[in-house]
Amino acid sequence: MLAAISSAWALLLGIALIMLGNGLQNTLLGVRATLEGFGTGTTGFVMTGYFAGFLAGSLIVPRLLANVGHIRVFAALASLASGAALLHTVFVTPGSWFMIRLVTGFCFAGLYVVAESWINDAATNKTRGQLLSVYMIMVLGGMGSGQLLMNLSDPRGFELFVLVSVLVSFALIPITLSVGRAPAFEAPESIGIRALFRASPLGVAGALLIGVAHSALYSMGPVYGTEIGLTVDRTALFIAVALFGGLVLQWPIGWLSDRFDRRKIIVAVAWLATAASIAAGAGGIDSYTVLFASTVLLGGTSMPLYSLCGAHTNDHLTSRQIVAASATLVLVGGLGLVMGPLLAATLMHLSGPSGLFWLLTAAHGGIGAYGLYRMVRREPVPLEDQRTYAPVSLRTSPVVQAATSREWRDARDRDLARWSKW
Repeated sequence: MLAAISSAWALLLGIALIMLGNGLQNTLLGVRATLEGFGTGTTGFVMTGYFAGFLAGSLIVPRLLANVGHIRVFAALASLASGAALLHTVFVTPGSWFMIRLVTGFCFAGLYVVAESWINDAATNKTRGQLLSVYMIMVLGGMGSGQLLMNLSDPRGFELFVLVSVLVSFALIPITLSVGRAPAFEAPESIGIRALFRASPLGVAGALLIGVAHSALYSMGPVYGTEIGLTVDRTALFIAVALFGGLVLQWPIGWLSDRFDRRKIIVAVAWLATAASIAAGAGGIDSYTVLFASTVLLGGTSMPLYSLCGAHTNDHLTSRQIVAASATLVLVGGLGLVMGPLLAATLMHLSGPSGLFWLLTAAHGGIGAYGLYRMVRREPVPLEDQRTYAPVSLRTSPVVQAATSREWRDARDRDLARWSKW
């Protein structure tokens, strides 16, 4: 394990710096847009740009790596993302911010693709799960810690945008100076959404709704905090506690899902997230204690749901199908990510700031209700046939699963050997 971390330290440090910058920038833009008087609907439109760019980057960048190489792609995208952060202070209009967010989302998707494929290549079958867990700690911990940087300066100024640019630029240093070998890379293929839905309706529907919920919370959450009168530091803390809640509960929930019918865990976790959303929507405006306590539970239960849906989907696939299916599932979740800010902005415009949590209630409640429906429509997968839970996030790319194909190839070979005996 220590040897694997040692071989990937440059990438882990680089991704930590990237997530610090990304976490800070996301909250900073939500707060600044409100201070600039963009309006809730307009801000939702601006925030959608990031997720649209992210979805495009997740699909396009993997196909560039074979021709250009990891280090060059990483350096180019980091430089572009660093410059884009500064442009927010030069062109302060909704249209320009949307285009800048579109570029930023594309760049960050590409940075994740490079980092994840490299980290997976550095691991062995024995250490891959542990190394990925360290990676997820860097992702969630970095984004959560980035919120705390909001206290360093006034969001009305340009200093915080400069800090974002510096953090992303600094991520280049350990990557470009690393002497490690760049990995071989194969872009993952995909299977159709309809075919994947037939294999695992709950997994696909859950990925879509979780995409809606996550992008709504983390893009419009800062707007919610500003509109209900939270100070800048409390708004940042509001987002941070959701991320840290997900970091803490990710593994305990995954551990349970490997030992019980996974659908029961999905339903239970989804209903807990629904209850937390209702509590925050009903009492969050009047009580900061209720808001923050509910948000910790909401983040802790909502964050692992995508991983649960991915594991549940894999339970219904053969080893040869998982690599392709992971890319399709990210596509489905990415469509949800694009929808989330627009839906949240619309509900917040119609019903006030609490509209954000009513959307989260509907998304998580929908997963819970559909999970109950699927439990009466299909027999559970035997526990011995369930695949192992792996902590992944919609902020990562298909590579975080597809690059572990060596493990799945081993499992495929075992399946083929068993089939040949039949």
